[in-house]
Order: sequence, then C-alpha cells, then structure tokens
Amino acid sequence: MKGLILSGGAGTRLRPLTHTRAKQLVPIANKPVLFYGIEDMAAAGITEIAIVVGDTHQEIRDAVGDGSRFGVKVTYIRQEAPLGLAHCVLISRDFLGDDCFVMYLGDNMLEQGLAEFIEQFEQQHEERSDQHLDVSSESDPGLWQAQILLTPVDNPSSFGVAELGPDGGVVNLVEKPADPPSNLALVGVYIFDSTIHEAVRAIEPSARGELEITDAIDWLIQSGHRVSHQMLEGWWIDTGKKDPLLECNRLVLDTVIRRVDGAVDDSSKVEGRVVVSEGAKIVNSTVRGPAVIGADTCIENTFIGPYTSIGGECEITDAELDHSVVLDGCRIEGVSRITDSLIGQHVQVTHSPERRRVVRLMLADHSHLELG
Repeated sequence: MKGLILSGGAGTRLRPLTHTRAKQLVPIANKPVLFYGIEDMAAAGITEIAIVVGDTHQEIRDAVGDGSRFGVKVTYIRQEAPLGLAHCVLISRDFLGDDCFVMYLGDNMLEQGLAEFIEQFEQQHEERSDQHLDVSSESDPGLWQAQILLTPVDNPSSFGVAELGPDGGVVNLVEKPADPPSNLALVGVYIFDSTIHEAVRAIEPSARGELEITDAIDWLIQSGHRVSHQMLEGWWIDTGKKDPLLECNRLVLDTVIRRVDGAVDDSSKVEGRVVVSEGAKIVNSTVRGPAVIGADTCIENTFIGPYTSIGGECEITDAELDHSVVLDGCRIEGVSRITDSLIGQHVQVTHSPERRRVVRLMLADHSHLELG
C-alpha cells in the first residue's frame, strides 16, 4: 500500500495568509496540518508516500524533506495547475504503478486514524486471495476497486455526495449537487486499486475545468466495479478556512498532555493542559489550558486563555489572547483582547490609546497592525 497526499491547492479561502505560505503548513497545535496526514500514514504502516505539490512546492519540500523524520520515503510530484483531484492521480501514475494506495487531502484533519480503514480494504483482498479468486475479473462479486469514507453533513450541496442502495452499497456519487440524493459527504480520504487509473483517463473535466475524483469513482460504479464505504468515526475538518481551522486547533488541543519544559516564574500560573516548550519563558502571566507555547517564546504580563497556540520565538507583552493561533516570530504588545484570530508569521500587533476592546484578526505574514 502506497500513500498519495495532495498539497497543491492555492489556499484562496485562507488569504491573505496563504499569499505567503502553503495552506497545508498552517499549524494546528503548533504542528503543520500536512504533518498529521504523513504521521497517520506512517502509523498505518505506509512507508512510500508521494506528495503532489503546486506553486508552494519549495516551501513544502523544505518542511517535509525526504520524509525520514517521519519514518517514510517521500517523493514529490509537481502539478503545474490546479486541475482537480483526479488529475493528481493521473500525473502520479509512474509512482503508483499497479499498487493499491491511500489518497489523502493535505489540508484535512481527521480524529479517526487510517489503520482500521486500510485494514478493512486489505482484509477483503486477502480473503479473495485465500479463496483463489481472480482479482482482475470484473465479474468477481467480491472485488472492491475503491473504498471511501462518508459522514453525514448539514449542507451536502457543498460536497461530493454518495447515494446508497437498499443493500447499503454505494450506487451513485455526485459532486456538489443542487438536489443531493443523501446527506452523506465524501471525506477527503480514499483507497484505490489500479483500476482507478482507467477511470481518471475516462472522465471529462467538470464545469469548473477540473477532473473530479467524485466523477472517477462514479465511473467505477457505473462501469460495474464495486466501491465500498466506511462511516467516519469522530470529527473531520477541512482546515481551508479560518473558523474551521480554529475549531480544529481547539479539538487537537483538547488532547494535549501537560508538559512544562520552559521557565515559569513564581508570579505566573500555568493551569490545566498546557505545553510550555523548551526555551519559552512565562513571566508574571497566566496561561490557562488547553494551550501550547512554542520554543523560545516570551510571555510577560499577559493572559493566555484556553484553545490558544503560540508559535516559536514570539514576544507577547501586556496582552490577552484566547481561542487563537499565532504563528512564529510575532510581537503582540498592549492589546486586549484578541480572540478567534489567526495571525501569520512575524506579525506585529500593538495598541496605542488606552481604550480596550475585543479584536478578531486574520493577518498574513510580516503584517504590522497598530490598533487605536
């Protein structure tokens, strides 16, 4: 089993932040979103992974490297334009060969791990092998060419949607339907065997000019192939917008284990599930978890509230923050109160007059904002 992670999107929904960085490298609990997907694949035993990259390819290469830090081998495949998820499969043919593979959207986060999802698919293939079935035959009633992950959603018209038959099998898939046949959305994780290569060559671009993976999977179904499904356990979030990203940060911070490796002076309080990284300093401040404070960050005369991630090498003085994500190298001084905010790298936020109010921000890298 190989892995294919798609990280070539432009990140338009997170602009202006993604004008200067890859959306897949925006951190959740101080770790890039993309790293969670790589770690999930590694935990499931996948050691050969290709990452499809676009205009931000160099930044992703610099962050991930050859994959050895994750215990995997990473190959990079350049997609010159955002031509769809099925197009990513098309251009990855040489890497994938005839192997089964997991495809994972690089800006998605799942509570559920991949191991059980993969095990279900592999077990079915092993059972056919034990029974000496011809796995290349379309007439084999046990043959699965693909497996998808589904979850109920309130707004199915915004997703690829699956229709199930009376026996519970997938009988139809449609992308962003005006009249959805169900409320079951496709989660951004898929397993395919080599038959998918025929499917992605057979379909035509959609109205938005992309080769849709939903159309390719539906082609499999309509061509007589079997597509299995599993219902998602736990939460699933597309981190491509600010508010879902902050919600994802909250959910992940709920799982952190308290660890204080930095310095906390006697006049400070660190309450609950808080990670204070090595080299960080907490001076005359309160940090109320769950929260993460990055390496070499200084927090002074400040209140850090729950569900806040502060990156490395930040300086935060005379401020109040909660439910926010602050990236590396920021300076925030004299601001009360910042909430529900996403702040890019090396941003400066200062406050001049005495008036205090709640502030909600989304600032790109290297911004300088003075609040009056």
